[in-house]
Amino acid sequence: MDKSNAEKPTTHFGYRDVALTEKQSLVGEVFSSVASRYDVMNDLMSLGLHRLWKRHFVATAQLRAGDRVLDLAGGTGDIAGLMAPLVGASGMVVLSDINADMLMRGRDRMLDEGHSAHIVCARINAEALPFPDRSFDLVTIAFGLRNVTDQARALAEMCRVLRPGGRALVLEFSEVRQPLLKPLYDVYSFNVLPLLGRLVAKDEASYRYLAESIRKHPNQSTLAAMLVDAGLARVSVRNLLGGMVAIHSGYAV
Repeated sequence: MDKSNAEKPTTHFGYRDVALTEKQSLVGEVFSSVASRYDVMNDLMSLGLHRLWKRHFVATAQLRAGDRVLDLAGGTGDIAGLMAPLVGASGMVVLSDINADMLMRGRDRMLDEGHSAHIVCARINAEALPFPDRSFDLVTIAFGLRNVTDQARALAEMCRVLRPGGRALVLEFSEVRQPLLKPLYDVYSFNVLPLLGRLVAKDEASYRYLAESIRKHPNQSTLAAMLVDAGLARVSVRNLLGGMVAIHSGYAV
């Protein structure tokens, strides 16, 4: 074995170990592949529940007119579209994603839904936010943190751009806490999801990766500790559907 290759830092891409420098491009390939069917697949995979989770997520944000919001990994605009009417004409939502294919679909959707006056679209890497300190009242990331290579760095960046008293909100799949639900969830994740991916999105491998990425993501307590380490205070966790999904919240000081 080449010693130089053996010493390269690695991370996980689903259940595979890959070079740290490769994960971003591999994740990019996944989302470029599924972008055209992303919304349809979300409805099928969650039986429509993702819409309820996202509405609840936005409702917990306690947005007010005039607030400035950064939505990271915003994809096709589900979260940004819900927040735009709440911040009103005096506020602003930045819909961001690192993937150009996903962001273009989000931009088109915001135009179609009439939100363009309140939403700015920007291609952004969550690990290196191009904004000054204390720029936003709220930073959100929904079902995107697990795809970030350096999650600790992304959380620290979220904290940095929040004004004092501003809030970070993370909506993500997490560890199922109901013993009876867990085996059913595993069967669904590793059998039904890839099948749906093959039949609907014509991409079984990407949806197998998505199922694996959920299992590799930090559980509730680990992610809460990461928010604290990033500099956030009053960190809390709210489980949805037995812990299948969790909302993590923290405040900048």
